[in-house]
Amino acid sequence: MKEKISAASAVFHVVMYLMALVWLIPLLWMVRTAFLPQSVAIGLSATAAPTLENFQDVLSAAPFNTYYLNTILIVVGTLAVQIFFITLAGYAFARLDFFGKNVLFTLFMAQLMITPDVLIFPMYQLMTDFGLVNTLPGIMLPFFASAMGIFLMRQNLRTLPAELEEAAKMEGCSTWKIIWSVYAPLLKPTYAAFGLISVSYHWNDFLWPLVMINDVNKRPLTLGLAVFAQAYETGAQWGDICAATCLVVAPLLLIFLFFQRQFIESFAKSGMK
Repeated sequence: MKEKISAASAVFHVVMYLMALVWLIPLLWMVRTAFLPQSVAIGLSATAAPTLENFQDVLSAAPFNTYYLNTILIVVGTLAVQIFFITLAGYAFARLDFFGKNVLFTLFMAQLMITPDVLIFPMYQLMTDFGLVNTLPGIMLPFFASAMGIFLMRQNLRTLPAELEEAAKMEGCSTWKIIWSVYAPLLKPTYAAFGLISVSYHWNDFLWPLVMINDVNKRPLTLGLAVFAQAYETGAQWGDICAATCLVVAPLLLIFLFFQRQFIESFAKSGMK
């Protein structure tokens, strides 16, 4: 029986490694091409000494430092506001009793079935009414509330013993202090899980910034990369395009490589199967 289990496990691992290799091929090709001279960039068997010329060309041709700054402001700003709101909403749904709580929570969950792309037109109209078109806050505002984040907070808060809150109240703690001093430190794995989801989504988001932003100095990385790539559509400079793509994906890739254990544990502790 053990031999059968071992054989099955070996086959499973071989299949998984092969699938991982298939998914890894485009990434390896991108990194390889980014460091090759333009003259041999598209040759599959071509070899040459690595060069940083492509990265130098990219950084001189487009303001990627500005794109980085805009993206970081969008990602960090959105996540900070989301953490604040999902913590308060999660506490309300998990610990408070009020009229219509279950109905309201169901409406929040229904939002998970609606992709943000479907709501682009009404969101754009709303941002126009607020005068936030072509601004970074206009990109961030529609995502300040997160149904997934509220769900994660509610589910994890319900697993914590109510005695913690009762003891804190006996010590004279207010509701505000209970949330941020008692519950928040215990929710770090949940914050990590949601933070990874939020950062990944907003770092890679393209369609909403494309609709909202016209100013070159307010473009995020994804939009800047698309415009940069289109500049070569009549004769693609694959070395430069791959170098620019490396600049865009490198931060998320490095975060995952260094924090992959925390990435997996955070989802496991957050109850995501």
